Amino acid sequence: MNETIKVSVRPLVEYAYRSGSIDTRFRTTTTMTEGTRLHQMIQKTYGEEDQKEIPFEIDYVFEELLFHIEGRCDGLLMRENKLVIDEIKSTSLPLTEINEDSYPVYWAQAMCYAYMASKRFERDVITVQLTYIQSHSKEIVRYEKDFTSSQLTEFMNEVISHYAPFAKWKQKHINQRTETAKLLQFPFDSYRDGQRKLAGAVYKTVQDEATLFATAPTGIGKTISTLFPVVKAMGEGFGQKIFYLTAKTITRETAQGAFRLMETKGLHTSSVTITAKDKVCFKEKTLCQKDYCEYADGYYDRINDGLLDVLSNETRMTRDVIERYAHKHRLCPFELSLDLAYTADAVICDYNYLFDPRVSLKRLIEEQKKRTTVLVDEAHNLVDRARSMYSAELFKSRFLQLKRSYKGKNVEIVNAAAAINQFMIELRKSCENGKLVLQSVDEELLVKLDTFIQVSEQELLHQGNDEELLDAYFASQNFIRIAKLYDERFITYVESGKSEVKIKLFCFDPSHLLQTMRKGFLATIFFSATFSPLSYYQEMLGWKEENYAIQIPSPFPRENAKVSIAPLSTKYRDRAKTLQPLVELLLKVVDEKPGNYLFFFPSYGYMEQVYDAYTSQSNGIETILQKSGMTEQEREEFLHMFTGNRQASLIGFAVVGGVFSEGIDLKGDRLTGVVVVGVGLPNFDIERQLMKTYFDEQGRNGFEYTYVYPGMNRVQQAGGRLIRTETDTGQLLLIDSRYLERRYQQLLPYEWQHFAVLKDNLI
Repeated sequence: MNETIKVSVRPLVEYAYRSGSIDTRFRTTTTMTEGTRLHQMIQKTYGEEDQKEIPFEIDYVFEELLFHIEGRCDGLLMRENKLVIDEIKSTSLPLTEINEDSYPVYWAQAMCYAYMASKRFERDVITVQLTYIQSHSKEIVRYEKDFTSSQLTEFMNEVISHYAPFAKWKQKHINQRTETAKLLQFPFDSYRDGQRKLAGAVYKTVQDEATLFATAPTGIGKTISTLFPVVKAMGEGFGQKIFYLTAKTITRETAQGAFRLMETKGLHTSSVTITAKDKVCFKEKTLCQKDYCEYADGYYDRINDGLLDVLSNETRMTRDVIERYAHKHRLCPFELSLDLAYTADAVICDYNYLFDPRVSLKRLIEEQKKRTTVLVDEAHNLVDRARSMYSAELFKSRFLQLKRSYKGKNVEIVNAAAAINQFMIELRKSCENGKLVLQSVDEELLVKLDTFIQVSEQELLHQGNDEELLDAYFASQNFIRIAKLYDERFITYVESGKSEVKIKLFCFDPSHLLQTMRKGFLATIFFSATFSPLSYYQEMLGWKEENYAIQIPSPFPRENAKVSIAPLSTKYRDRAKTLQPLVELLLKVVDEKPGNYLFFFPSYGYMEQVYDAYTSQSNGIETILQKSGMTEQEREEFLHMFTGNRQASLIGFAVVGGVFSEGIDLKGDRLTGVVVVGVGLPNFDIERQLMKTYFDEQGRNGFEYTYVYPGMNRVQQAGGRLIRTETDTGQLLLIDSRYLERRYQQLLPYEWQHFAVLKDNLI
């Protein structure tokens, strides 16, 4: 007999009994915390002889396969001489909309426990009870069925027969993955300088179930240097799953390439890339309803066959592969990618799938966290992304419009929206110069939002999706969700104008929440080329004293890059008078060494101003301009212009911190030089001003934490496009007088510190 196949009750029955269609028409869901509270409310009514949260496990032999099935049932009750399995389910639906046969999967879950109980207690008959509790009214309804031991045995055989083909594939796959991972060699003839050290640090981090902060220079090959040791660790039994998190499409493709490379060296593993829903949807609108989308209609009737087909024939499940099988089996490609993510060895996706409280693979996280290694690519980006994830905002206009729209249709929504609208009018009266800063969340607002959510739920459940109401509903839910996380690391600010009021819960310091969200994973590796200063990023990403840190020097001779600083002021107040000297300098750079260049600017407005002046004087030099909100195809077309062996120069105008300043490889003579104009400082908006004050009050240097460190990170990323391999050479020009100030100069990487200062014709 083959080795044991371990499976929990819930995924077993969900695999065997899921059916029906995807339908995103409004459905409310209770949170895990609320669901637990409701379960406990029922369990407190149990009698003295009754038991709750009873663990069950059993071995079951099926066709030479040994299944070890385990789970925990909600209640084991004694009713006279009857043994009752109680399965508790909380629901926000009215109980009148639920009948005995509404959810076969719930009966199946309870019957699994009934089968185990019949064996443990040697009972011929077991009673199964489904207990539904309505989350708002706390009403309860119960349904009961009696099952004989022979009926339960027949049922278990049916469940296992459905699951067995998938179990056989999984068992074979894990064996192949383990053996090939053990034998896998580094997929290049040799390591670059620093690669072996980084790979060794990552392996030890996984082995020690720790957290690592790794600074590794651009061009070293960070993706393969982190993925390879994690795969090797899996082969030795350290972990069973990888999350590779990244903010950009192009870095996701790099990770896909790393798995492709390891496969050429014999690795057998499965990886899936999750692409945003609006990018992969086959329909004109992303409307997941069975009467609109044929890929949603009957999705769960077809998903098992589709999954097994993909998994049996593919290892790298990229967007193209997923779309092909989605068409073949008539499945929603986005939902297919999520279902694959629960099974694949590696998941390549955006940060938000693990760190955002609104969007996460919660089922996978709860079941597999302790066996999962998390790799966070370009982790410097996670700081601002996390601030956004853990912040929430409300707009007065949204509730005023609902008050008007539902007049004469739903008085409860009108009253609830009017109350929030009036609250924000009162806030506006407290604003000085259109702004108000608070250190807490007003409980009165939260009560009004909770009332609005409850009355909106009833409307949405019965009337279907009203986008205007849905937007306000989800914004209100998120505001309350973030309010529960609110502490001294947050601030509340209000901005008001003539017809609008915005209230925002803004998270300055996401470190504690990031630390909380990654708790329970086997290991976490944060890595970036620009953790500078490292202490700042450690602090913002949730550093603990027991965490590991490593800094890898650049493997490339710094003489490969000719670095210059032009001390020309690019401060906003000086831009008009330095515009012509700046254009003359840029023209001179290309004239002295023709080739392909990227010119980076701190904003779109400044870039376009210089672009207009430059093109009017450049005598026909070919130029291309980054535009805001470019599509993936437009981005690819931009980069494809940078070909080697061009007959004439090409200048790409781009923005620091944008899509072309990170994660792109223009190797060899595809890129001659990079010019960075300015020091990359973020906008001086209200949030940054408040952030500066917060860090000053915390005893840090608020200006450096808020502006200098993020700005210079962007500069380093943009400049890092120049040298990507051992043979790349080129010139890097940094244009701003502030580069000669100590606070900026000390943040320049070592390989730039041999700079020359240009002094001719500068202001």
